Amino acid sequence: MSISSRWCTIAVAGMGLAGCQASAPPPPPPPALPFQQVADVKQLMASILEPAADGYWDAVGSVDDAKGTTYIAPRTSEQWVAVRNYAYVIAESGNLLMMPPRARDQAAWITMSKELIEAGRRAIAAAEAHDTTAVFDAGAAVYDACSHCHATYVAGIAKPSAGR
Repeated sequence: MSISSRWCTIAVAGMGLAGCQASAPPPPPPPALPFQQVADVKQLMASILEPAADGYWDAVGSVDDAKGTTYIAPRTSEQWVAVRNYAYVIAESGNLLMMPPRARDQAAWITMSKELIEAGRRAIAAAEAHDTTAVFDAGAAVYDACSHCHATYVAGIAKPSAGR
C-alpha cells in the first residue's frame, strides 16, 4: 500500500468515525439561585413595601387647616434622595413579590407585581427629576397598583395603608 493510499484509508476511516459519534450532551442546567426566603408576603409588606410607599406618598402634597394651606415637598438634595430611594424599594418589591414561594400564581399575581415595578419606575424618574407634580402622579400609580392587588388577593382590605 502506498503512502497516499494509507492517507486515504485513514481519512475515510476518520470521516466514518466522525459520523458515528453521538452528538454532544446538552449543557447542564444553570445552578439554582441561592435564594433563601426570609420574609413572607405579609412581612414583606409590613416591613419593606408599606414604609417605602408611605414615605413616598408623604413626600409631596398639601394640608388644609385653620391656618391655611401648607404645601409639602422635598427641599434638600438629601430629601430628594430619600424620595428616590423609597421609589427604588417600591419597584424592587415587585420583583420580591414574584419570587417563589411568594408568587400566588403565574397570571394575575405576576401581572400586578409588574404593574408595581412600572409604577416604581415612574416614581424613580419623578424623584430624579425633582418634579413634585410627577411625584404626586407616580404616587397615585403606586396606590393603584397596590389597590388592584389588595382587591384581588387580600380579603377585606381594598386600600393600602388602611391602618394609617
